[in-house]
Amino acid sequence: MSAPRALVIAPHPDDEVLGAGGTIARLSDAGIEVTVVAACSDLPPLYPAEVAPAVEREARAAHEVLGVAESVFLDLPSVEVSRGPVAALNGPLQAVVDRVRPAIVLIPFPDRHVDHRAVFDAAMVATRPIGAGRDITLVAMYETISETFWNAPGAEPVFAPTWNVDISATLARKTEAFARFESQLQAFPGPRSVQALEALALFRGSQAGLPHAESFQVVRLVTAADDGALAALG
Repeated sequence: MSAPRALVIAPHPDDEVLGAGGTIARLSDAGIEVTVVAACSDLPPLYPAEVAPAVEREARAAHEVLGVAESVFLDLPSVEVSRGPVAALNGPLQAVVDRVRPAIVLIPFPDRHVDHRAVFDAAMVATRPIGAGRDITLVAMYETISETFWNAPGAEPVFAPTWNVDISATLARKTEAFARFESQLQAFPGPRSVQALEALALFRGSQAGLPHAESFQVVRLVTAADDGALAALG
């Protein structure tokens, strides 16, 4: 039997590190093959032509720190993806799920960012328990620091953690990986700063009796005969 696989779906390169970098490192260390798929890129005409290739290089460097086995970039236009045909996002994402056949899928929480909402919707379609989706034992949403909390409480969905992963041993690799995103890294008190990531890990850990944690909201959890992928995070 082949080793279980995990898939992390990111609206943009860096979201996967912000939301699940420590967990990705833990999965990789446990022998779980992790694929990251980033849906959107900062493409012309809204962004200069050199931006998307530079961010992709940063992402690949960050993924190397975390032990990601495969990096996939769909190169759909940032900010505009929700304006295009649904199939333009759903089709390529479904193809990745069908090929990878993951046991664990981590997806973005549908927060304030329009791309996050669109990618969440597509991820929910691609992870339905039919076809390759029947191999999935866990689908969980991660939080993206800044966007997930810039909402209108009571009028929009609120991130409510139901699963916490101890990242005490991998937090340093998470912050090292995010530091590879030189174009995205901010000085504190910017939310996309190393200090803010460390503070969030401390806070989420304190909520669960752990030194440091990443938190997720579970969409679907299935107890399978072979729970090797989940056991890696136990």
